[in-house]
Amino acid sequence: MKFNMDLFLLTFIVNANCSAAIYWLGLTVNGSSLGWNQTNHCKLLDALTHEQLQLCRRNLELMHSIVHAAKITKNTCQNTFGDMRWNCSSVEKAPRFTPDLAKGTRESAFVFSLAAALVSHSIARACSSGELPSCSCAPAPAEQAGPDFKWGGCGDNLRYGLQMGSAFSDAPMRNSRSGSQPFRLMNLHNNAVGRQALIDAQETNCKCHGVSGSCSVKTCWKGLHDINHIAMDLKSKYLSATKVIHRHVGTRKQLVPRELDFRPVRESDLVYLISSSDYCTHNEKHGSLGTQNRQCNKTSNGSGSCNLMCCGRGYNAFTERIVERCQCKYHWCCYVTCKRCERTVERYVCK
Repeated sequence: MKFNMDLFLLTFIVNANCSAAIYWLGLTVNGSSLGWNQTNHCKLLDALTHEQLQLCRRNLELMHSIVHAAKITKNTCQNTFGDMRWNCSSVEKAPRFTPDLAKGTRESAFVFSLAAALVSHSIARACSSGELPSCSCAPAPAEQAGPDFKWGGCGDNLRYGLQMGSAFSDAPMRNSRSGSQPFRLMNLHNNAVGRQALIDAQETNCKCHGVSGSCSVKTCWKGLHDINHIAMDLKSKYLSATKVIHRHVGTRKQLVPRELDFRPVRESDLVYLISSSDYCTHNEKHGSLGTQNRQCNKTSNGSGSCNLMCCGRGYNAFTERIVERCQCKYHWCCYVTCKRCERTVERYVCK
């Protein structure tokens, strides 16, 4: 019996440590209320690993950006998966994750990659907005400007964002205490996938100059794409993620596809070690909340359809009266008047 208890405790510790690198998502709980102007603020919260605590003390000015990244990671994850059985609601439990995010699942792969991307995104944007004293606008791109524009403006400082973001996100996985080697390799790989999605999300923004807006001259700079664009890119990678195993390849161990006839893992692929629940029914062991009482779309054929969301159990219909503003008119000067309109909508929830 003692052996079984030791094994249980070891498994619990390994699983807990596997998600330790994203405990920082829990900074949203009370990190926003801190001034982050004293090094002792870093140890007031239990959401930072030892390595992240050291980085916090050396780079206090980054913490507002990191807290912001935690907030938008949670919101973006839930918005992105709002129409699926697993809707990312468990991310709100950070830093005390449930098994869906603590066991090397496909879902944890997505959250790790998104968090890594958005912490770098937040820092890069903070540089260009002048919020950080340690960085400023990005240097002009190395590529040649076109005949109708010149490089200028203030681009998002992606280089600095990647440098500091990766230092913060990856540091815990460099420590052998942060879970077993397969889990650490998986998390490092998925972090890199997230940052590559961020690099791929750069876009060229321009501003026109000229007489009467003729746009005879354009000033352009590199900026980062909308966060939702990055999240949808990572969601597509989540849907095609590769299940891997840790085995010898030559003289060292690597993560390789569990299915021997599957193509090798690419740098752009999300990877996971543990198969997920179908998330149809409530199961605490697998971190599944189930889909009972979840709203579904009767007319959809996608993941939010009543057929898929309700896992074949059927659904109940009910009507709801909605009161909203309508027939709004602008009056000179300067106010708007609206009428109050009621309409009845039909809703569907899973049995």
